[in-house]
Amino acid sequence: MVKNGEFYMIHEMRKRGMSITWIAQEMGRDRKTIRKWLNKKEPESYQRKVIRLSKLDPFKDYVRRRMEDGCLNARVILEEIKAKGYTGGITTLRVFMKPFRPAVISKTTVRFETDPGYQSQVDWGRFTVDWHGKPKRLYAFVMVLSYSRMMYLEFTEDEKLDTLINCHQRAFEYLGGCTEVILYDNMKTVVKDRDEQGHPIWNERFSRFASHHGFLLSSCRPYRARTKGKVENGIGYVRKNYTELTPQCPNLLTDQPLKCMNETYLCMNNSSTRR
Repeated sequence: MVKNGEFYMIHEMRKRGMSITWIAQEMGRDRKTIRKWLNKKEPESYQRKVIRLSKLDPFKDYVRRRMEDGCLNARVILEEIKAKGYTGGITTLRVFMKPFRPAVISKTTVRFETDPGYQSQVDWGRFTVDWHGKPKRLYAFVMVLSYSRMMYLEFTEDEKLDTLINCHQRAFEYLGGCTEVILYDNMKTVVKDRDEQGHPIWNERFSRFASHHGFLLSSCRPYRARTKGKVENGIGYVRKNYTELTPQCPNLLTDQPLKCMNETYLCMNNSSTRR
């Protein structure tokens, strides 16, 4: 008898394109058993039971999306979903992430490269600082050139559309222009929704901004392997060097913390990431 948790895991792996042989090996089951349960819509023993909701349920799609983006660090994802209202612990998150790790890793091993000037990638990172003795959430706008890995970073207090547009303009100035295409995750300030075929419905104002500057919008498809590894690596670089950044900001606890952090990181970025 396949347990209920295994049943849904089997179906989820199949949806992700895993073969019956691969699933059988991963689950330690016979291929006939896997095939049998794939032909069922729900586990027999589960039909009359009341569904017990997990605190993680509302955030599972987000967690899967972040893993497909290439972020496999449970602590990083925990920080992000807590900011969205998650009240559970890291153990629940790790248990949920574990069966998906092999599938994610196998999908992210193919290196995706582009020609010079063709593509850049944009995403937000989230950080907490001690601001006047109190914790404060800051956001890191990151744009990475896919070919050279040259990176622009700017700390902000929000992820609003006006902020996003202003960050783009300063990034273009810093990087010397914009690429033909910019790839985004499914941030609401860029992708309002998707149609029945899964095509993105762009934010009208941001679409006009892109048209004005002459670049095309591209969006990662939900629940599919991503090609946003460059900007994920950029955010990882920021996170890795974050402890080196804050001690160098004497104004961090006074009047101009954002200005200080951006100036300090710009200096660090110039010396270590430009190519």
